[in-house]
Amino acid sequence: MSVPSPSPRPIAIALAGLVALAVAMGIGRFAFTPLLPLMLAERSLTLAGASLLASANYLGYLLGALACTFQPWLWRRFGWSAVVNGPRLVRIGLAVTALLTLAMAADWTAAWTLLRFAAGVASAVVFLYTSGWCLEQLARRGVPSMGALIFVGPGAGIVASGLAATVLVQWGALAAVGWFTFGVLAVVLTALVWRVFHVRNGIAAPVAGTSGVAAAPPALPAGGIEMGLLATAYGLAGIGYIITATFLPVIARQALPESHWLDLFWPLFGAGVMVGALGASRLPPSGDMRVRLAICYAMQAAGVCAGLVSPTLAGFAIGSLLLGLPFTAITFFGLQEVRRLRPQQATSFMGLLTMVYGAGQIAGPPLAAWLVARSATPAAGFNLSLWIATALLVFGALLYLALARRFPMLRGLSGPRPAAPARRG
Repeated sequence: MSVPSPSPRPIAIALAGLVALAVAMGIGRFAFTPLLPLMLAERSLTLAGASLLASANYLGYLLGALACTFQPWLWRRFGWSAVVNGPRLVRIGLAVTALLTLAMAADWTAAWTLLRFAAGVASAVVFLYTSGWCLEQLARRGVPSMGALIFVGPGAGIVASGLAATVLVQWGALAAVGWFTFGVLAVVLTALVWRVFHVRNGIAAPVAGTSGVAAAPPALPAGGIEMGLLATAYGLAGIGYIITATFLPVIARQALPESHWLDLFWPLFGAGVMVGALGASRLPPSGDMRVRLAICYAMQAAGVCAGLVSPTLAGFAIGSLLLGLPFTAITFFGLQEVRRLRPQQATSFMGLLTMVYGAGQIAGPPLAAWLVARSATPAAGFNLSLWIATALLVFGALLYLALARRFPMLRGLSGPRPAAPARRG
């Protein structure tokens, strides 16, 4: 007779969520960025091929997130009944992420696009089900604020993969060695949290809009114009950050070819993500999320153009930090704003925001590659694409400020101010 496993402690759940997101995001999604210079130098990949692999990963993430978000509707639509076991799917997603990362070390260039697409799907599954299950379990144990630790995971994974890539570059290692190293790291980290994500520890489907904060009180539903502008502004962040997040090491090498600190810009971005996640969770919940989103966009715009204005070591370092600080804060604030405006349909509208954000991520790398191919020099092409990204982020910030002005919040309440015909739709 087997003895049931003891219920995991809150700190174990929070740290397991942190590690799971580090694997899913830091390795499954973003390990490609620090290894890209090695792959380009070895000529195993061209810039156009790199943009294709990046977009394939982002497309996989988008489709995986949408499938997870709308799976309850799909079950109902076809008249099926199913119980989604969150911990089991987290385990499967982590194992698949590790295997796909290891497979990138093999000389299967024809399969790389498919492998990166599948890694995107797996990372979305892990991200959503880890967030949903861990936050629910922490809330049941009376410590929902501990959920902030979970969202430090993506930044921690970026830091770990970036530092590992720095060491590999110093050793003159091949990109295949880097993929194998990251795959082994994913296996080790998955093994560390395997027992926490036990299938008997709880069953929970992801709930878009879960953020570890108290649910917003009922509010008058926002109209179609307001929700459409919110989705448009949110989607601009996808294309606004992704060009830098994909090509940062390549861009820095072109600007500072002799610097020994180039490979530390990406870990610095990850450190900014970690600090920003903790900082965003400490802000009072009563503020206007649209104003906070506008500030985040302005910060990212400054980060994107910092290296353009000052293509120096300090410029790229400051830019990396400013780009990373609002990275998860934007998602955190966006979730809360949707829950305020459409508390009864938060899942559906977070799916909409996820879709437009993902579309921006998919469009960014090919846009940069297209501009580089048609510019006098690669540096000129990257510069133009980054100025476009900066302009889109500034435009998104202005949209949020316009929303805050046109649809003000009632003082002391979370619901939008009832106003006229614009509320219909």
